[in-house]
Amino acid sequence: MPRQITYRWRLRELMAARGMFTVAELMPHLTERGITLSSSQVHRLVSGTPERLSLPVLATLCDILDCTPTDLIATSAQNLPARRAAGEEAPINLAARRPTRVRLTPEG
Repeated sequence: MPRQITYRWRLRELMAARGMFTVAELMPHLTERGITLSSSQVHRLVSGTPERLSLPVLATLCDILDCTPTDLIATSAQNLPARRAAGEEAPINLAARRPTRVRLTPEG
C-alpha cells in the first residue's frame, strides 16, 4: 500500500522558544560554527520550508538550538488508497453510459 509522507519545518518555533526572533540573531551563531550564508538565504531558511538542506547546516542548527533533527522536522505518514492496477476491470455504471431516450412528437 503506498504511503504519503509529509513534514513540517519547525525552525522558527524552536528559535522563538530559545528567545531568537530575527534572522540577525541567528546569523552570528551560524558564522561562529563555520556556516557562511547570506542574510537572504538565512531568511528563506527561517521563514519557509526548505526542499533541500545540507547536513552541515542541519547539524549546525541542531547545535545552536540544542535539539535533534527530529525536533526540527516533524514528519507524518499516512496510507493512500490503493490504485487500480493497469488492465484491472472497474465496475461499470451502465446508467451513466446509457443515452437518454428521445421522444418524438408530431409537428403541428
